[in-house]
Amino acid sequence: PAFGLFIFTIARDPLRIIILIAGAFFWLVSLLLSSLIWFIAVKASDPQDEQLQKGLLIFGVMFSVLLQEAFRFLYYKLLRKAIEGLVALSEDGCSPISIQQMAYVAGVGFGLMSGAFSMINLLADALGPGTVGIHGDSQLYFLTSAFMTMVLIFLHTFWGILFFHGCEHRRWWEIAAVVIMHLTVSGSSFCNPQYVGSLVPSYLLMAAAAAWAYLLSGGSAQNLRRFLLCKC
Repeated sequence: PAFGLFIFTIARDPLRIIILIAGAFFWLVSLLLSSLIWFIAVKASDPQDEQLQKGLLIFGVMFSVLLQEAFRFLYYKLLRKAIEGLVALSEDGCSPISIQQMAYVAGVGFGLMSGAFSMINLLADALGPGTVGIHGDSQLYFLTSAFMTMVLIFLHTFWGILFFHGCEHRRWWEIAAVVIMHLTVSGSSFCNPQYVGSLVPSYLLMAAAAAWAYLLSGGSAQNLRRFLLCKC
């Protein structure tokens, strides 16, 4: 899905490609900082204390989510300044790209980098050693990981639209909703290997975020209803 979003909606516009790459870079920096803090915390703690290590893992995931959203806000501020510069340089006084389009492309950038790292970790696990499910655990690890990667790519895209809209119109509850959804999806991964506990809530949240982003982007509830019912 990530390549489809890129090819059909971004690849033909150089400005969108730049925004996408910059968004991916912002997500990467947030991951680097959160990983560094988690690594320091683990090294400074007792590795034999399993309860403590689990707590640090939960802390690392939650802190990473908050840092990602903080960097999303910083990226919004940067793009807002970029729009002002583009307007000042344009002959007609209009920006060649709207803030809604920037929000979408930035969200795809966050999602692409998130999906890329998820796939890298998945492929690293696939190299072994060991066999999935050999001790009676679920053998759906790779399949569910692929579905989880897909939903995260789409979620980051929709979250980008919702987050930027909240910042643009000073609707802080929309920003809070994005952070809560992100924390919920990331926290649900601790339900694994009971994959139903993570996949089902994630896809339900994706559907809700998609509908919400669609309406904020100018879509009508009537057209969405007709689309869901497959009516022309």
